Amino acid sequence: MSEGLFPRERAEPAPGAVHVPGWLPFARQRELVAACREFGRAAPYRHTVLPGGGVMSVRSLCLGRRWEPYRYLDGVAVELPGWLASLGRAALVEAYGGHGGFAPDTALVNHYAHGARMGMHQDREERSGAPVVSLSLGDTCVFRLGNAEDRGRPWTDVELVSGDLFVFGGPSRLAYHGVPKVYAGTAEPGLGLTGRLNITLRETGL
Repeated sequence: MSEGLFPRERAEPAPGAVHVPGWLPFARQRELVAACREFGRAAPYRHTVLPGGGVMSVRSLCLGRRWEPYRYLDGVAVELPGWLASLGRAALVEAYGGHGGFAPDTALVNHYAHGARMGMHQDREERSGAPVVSLSLGDTCVFRLGNAEDRGRPWTDVELVSGDLFVFGGPSRLAYHGVPKVYAGTAEPGLGLTGRLNITLRETGL
């Protein structure tokens, strides 16, 4: 997607939240898309069923420790690759200047097909207070970063493009967040991806 006359700049939309546009080179993005495809062969992407009976519009799979609403389970369906954990540490060095011993043991990979979205929620099942590392691939989306009290305002909307890095930790670690919109067809054709992929790396502390 063209950046036009005004290149996107690094930003800190809230304390502890850092957006680094274009952090992943295009070749690295292609490698991650291929890896996510391979992960799906080992454990298919599924629509998560919420405790109240609702079904999430995104399809997900877990690497490392398995997650379901709203808890982590014992056992591993697909191993979290060491190279992906290392990428998470490199992301924190980029965002904060150091990784603080970040040792992710789980990653959630979400695929947003046409019309999929993510409601406002907290990542609060982890015992560790380590930051969450988010990598975007494919279609551009609106990422909504809210407050830590409830799902309402105030919030800040950030446009995430393929290759962008977003990290939230510190005062923003328990902020409600979601994806209210994905712009279909905005991914570069050479990426080989229809829709949007989001990879979030976390340290559970379990």
